[in-house]
Amino acid sequence: MVVTFVRLKLKLTANGLRGKPARIALFVFGVLAGGLFAVLGYAGLAVPGVLGNEHAARIVLPLAGGVLVLGWLFLPLLFFGIDESLDPARFALLPLRRRTLIAGLFTAALAGIPALSTLVATLGMVDTAARLGGPVAAVAQLVGVVLGLLLGVALSRAVTSAFAEALRSRRARDLATILLAVTAALLGPLQLLVLSAAQRADWDTVAYLADALGWTPVGAPYSLGLDIAAGRFWAVPLRLSIVIAAGVALLWWWSRTLERAMLGTSSAGRGPVRAGDAARTPVRRLLVRGLPATRSGALIAREMRYWFRETRRRATLVTLMVAGLFLPISLSIGDGSPGALVILIGGLAAIALANQFGMDGNAYAANIVAGVPGRIEIQSRVIAHAIYVVPLFAVDAIVIGAMSGRPWTIAGEFGLLLAAYGVGLALVLPVSIRAAYPLPESASPFAMSSGAGMAKGLLTMGVLLGAVLGSLPLQIVAYFLGPVWWWIGLPVGVAYGLAAYLISIGVSADMLDRRMPELLATIRENRS
Repeated sequence: MVVTFVRLKLKLTANGLRGKPARIALFVFGVLAGGLFAVLGYAGLAVPGVLGNEHAARIVLPLAGGVLVLGWLFLPLLFFGIDESLDPARFALLPLRRRTLIAGLFTAALAGIPALSTLVATLGMVDTAARLGGPVAAVAQLVGVVLGLLLGVALSRAVTSAFAEALRSRRARDLATILLAVTAALLGPLQLLVLSAAQRADWDTVAYLADALGWTPVGAPYSLGLDIAAGRFWAVPLRLSIVIAAGVALLWWWSRTLERAMLGTSSAGRGPVRAGDAARTPVRRLLVRGLPATRSGALIAREMRYWFRETRRRATLVTLMVAGLFLPISLSIGDGSPGALVILIGGLAAIALANQFGMDGNAYAANIVAGVPGRIEIQSRVIAHAIYVVPLFAVDAIVIGAMSGRPWTIAGEFGLLLAAYGVGLALVLPVSIRAAYPLPESASPFAMSSGAGMAKGLLTMGVLLGAVLGSLPLQIVAYFLGPVWWWIGLPVGVAYGLAAYLISIGVSADMLDRRMPELLATIRENRS
């Protein structure tokens, strides 16, 4: 049965690629990226052994291993989502034992590029252990590397299964979405803080922390070979006990939440109509106050409600909000460049619309039947998104100016944010039509269909790179104008971003008018 689960996942992946050159290209790129990560990871983790520095190995190996284990939990949620090609809910009606289901899903999770890349990268630790302690240390480190990979996969599956259970009720789903999005969004700022702290670090203290991490479940498996090399044979069974106990606990937790994760989502009935809305007509109730009673106003109101209520979109907004507030703090500690940060935040905001039609799924058919023109469709989506994002940009500009100790730069930074956002939109809008991908019908805001995770990651990197290059002229102008830019930066940035958006929407609207049926067919895949 375990082999059947693996074959099923591989079959679903192959079917998702069949007849789709774009997906095949993305898959090949993903294989190359995974191979690059594996090679660089192996080389970096083998350096302490090549240098013969046991002290460096005792710092690098536990810290790197702990990052990898935690990365298996957070990075799939932040960048690639959870692949639901083997969603437990799809096996709810089959007569499978819980043990069989867990073993099959666990093994299928190991059959992929991320697991293989992680394993190859961590083999660099085996190389280090072999050079420092000989073949016995290498065997012990190999066991630890395998146990660390298994622990990371078990942690990822157990937590996401428990989170899926929490998403059954509306209020719990909202709270869980916000908390997990905040946690995921803090990864980037925390990385900057760690890099900044490394420049001023007391390495004796770091070694002490690495040694303490080696006695936790996330660091213990990666210290086994070093214990053999140092002659601490008594520590090996203790660390093994810690790892095995943590793995058993995670599998038990997963088994407790698996059955509830297989149940359908619950939904509560509609609440009572508010007193203020009772006097309004049904159409007026659907509109947001202040918007015109037109087709555009109705579409903007719908999109605003989606961004506030739909779990995937709200998680994106929360992630952007946390990143926008904490990146300036990290930058002030690390003495980085405010201009690069501004462009990064503006590009990240635009990425939220990279798969705007895929988020709608089958619901987009109603807009096609209603004959909504492409320009109105795109404009309403951009305006609704900007209503939430632009005030956040203002807060970010204030935070950047305050943290850098230069409050007179706030207006110019705000202009750069808007320019980067406009350039990002100019890149995202046509991409959202030509490179849309389906999303599974799931309560989890981080769910991805098989093969779509790599597409999302590539779109993210492409838009960020394009936003940096497209905003580079303004960066150069701001650098040479100096203090003058802080007076003219806001209107110039608004004009630059608006011009990029207007050029793009003209092309995107015509493209959407021509490709509505093809777009609907694309985003409906795997939604049957």
